[in-house]
Amino acid sequence: MSSMTLTYSGQLRTQGTHLASGNTLVTDAPVDNNGRGEAYSPTDLACSALGSCMMTIMGIVAERNAIDLTGMTMAITKKMAADPRRISEVVLEVQMPARTFTDKEKAMLENAARTCPVALSLHPDITQSVSFHYA
Repeated sequence: MSSMTLTYSGQLRTQGTHLASGNTLVTDAPVDNNGRGEAYSPTDLACSALGSCMMTIMGIVAERNAIDLTGMTMAITKKMAADPRRISEVVLEVQMPARTFTDKEKAMLENAARTCPVALSLHPDITQSVSFHYA
């Protein structure tokens, strides 16, 4: 059974629907690839999925260990290669909330991020550059 559907709307735009929730998501081709760039591109979504997965798995570990990650943010930079056109690197900068973390907590959380399902699913030619910034 499907968990999501996609519809091609024309002009390099798609609309996806998550069947369980009914939430929708629009993608556009980026301007540098003949698109309008008015929404996430498919490669933007891949990078966002990586960041979201990292944060989610970190959240699971944090909840198990009574660590509050409220306010954690992440800046994501996508780098593309030209021939063939593909994601070559994802730079993820995690800003941890302003609190004191023990070395053990840092190790657990950073390991959780680096071993999330999306991180482990991406092709090994895609460099995942992850940095953690503690206040």
